[in-house]
Amino acid sequence: MSKTLQPFENESASLTIDALTIENRIDQIEMYGSLAITRDKIGLGYALQLKQILDTAVSTLQNDPALPEQISFKPSDQIDNPFK
Repeated sequence: MSKTLQPFENESASLTIDALTIENRIDQIEMYGSLAITRDKIGLGYALQLKQILDTAVSTLQNDPALPEQISFKPSDQIDNPFK
């Protein structure tokens, strides 16, 4: 359980637990992939690592006095395909 990230701290940190990728953002945490938490020491390590990240994220959100009701995302800019 040596790897961790600080949720909502930057736009560059990412972490992989088994086949689950967790990407850090200032305004969100993105998770994709899969994670098998098996009933063994490896599964326990995975579960504890995921729990640490989620506990930190929940604590950060709960302790933010300026936490908005909902954030909105700016639509992506569309550009012409440079390979046409």
